[in-house]
Amino acid sequence: MPSATSPGRWKVIVAFGLVYVFWGSTYLAIGIAVEHIPPALMCATRFTIAGVVMLAWCALTGRRIRHSPRDLFHMAVVGILLLMGGNLTLSYAERIVPTGLSALLIAITPLWFLVLDSLILGDHHISRRGKIGLLLGILGIVVLIWPELTTPASIGRRELWWSIALLGGSFTWALGSVLSKKWQNADPFSATAWQVVFAGLANLLFALLFERVSGVQWTARGIGAMLYLVVCGSWIGYTAYIWLLQHVPTSKVATYAYVNPVVAVFLGWLVLHERIDHFIVLGTAVVVASVVLVTSAKVKQRTAAAELPVVEAAGD
Repeated sequence: MPSATSPGRWKVIVAFGLVYVFWGSTYLAIGIAVEHIPPALMCATRFTIAGVVMLAWCALTGRRIRHSPRDLFHMAVVGILLLMGGNLTLSYAERIVPTGLSALLIAITPLWFLVLDSLILGDHHISRRGKIGLLLGILGIVVLIWPELTTPASIGRRELWWSIALLGGSFTWALGSVLSKKWQNADPFSATAWQVVFAGLANLLFALLFERVSGVQWTARGIGAMLYLVVCGSWIGYTAYIWLLQHVPTSKVATYAYVNPVVAVFLGWLVLHERIDHFIVLGTAVVVASVVLVTSAKVKQRTAAAELPVVEAAGD
């Protein structure tokens, strides 16, 4: 029987649906937005607007927005790891790497979750099945970027380096997610708002230091894509994601990473006419299989059930 403090099943299902669908579509929106708007400036605008509005909403609805310096520091670290280390890297990469391939490369994120969840939270150790999944995931990534590994063309080499950068971005995303669970706040919505604000400010500083922000073409297509990212990516998707991290084991939350690529590849093919070749098909199958293998593997708990958060102790 669920605990009184555990969320209703329908809330969990709705939250997963929001993350699955909206985040899968954000790859396309990011690809459109960075066609003319520099990536860091786009991220800064998107997250600053989203974060300020979210904070204002929290204040108007009586939610707590004042936090201790330590809590604010934790929120800043999580926000920057997730939305700068992860999202800004993705935004830069999508200028070179097709949106669908970007999503497939980021599908490796649950494998990072497995390692970091074990090292930082100490909830479980990596089983033999999990280790096999990790190796399979690496193989899938090699298949996905094989054309870039074997081509001498400059665009192929650029795709290769940005593909590797995406793997680093997925690591920072997983690290920020695990730390968010470790440092969870009493009000995840207020914490989310501050995370987004800090990410917006960090991206703005980066844009002012390293990008040419003058003469930017603010096209209707780019602005529309950015507004979609604010509403569906930040307000809806990111809030649902942080809420899930507070109520569901990270290995389960991480399943979004192998649902999003299906949406992203389809939309990239439909809207941007991106290629879908046999390397992408085969690599997709291998990566998805590895992630399913890892996230479905039974884990051996290191702590007693009574010592775990109520939701995790209660089981799936």
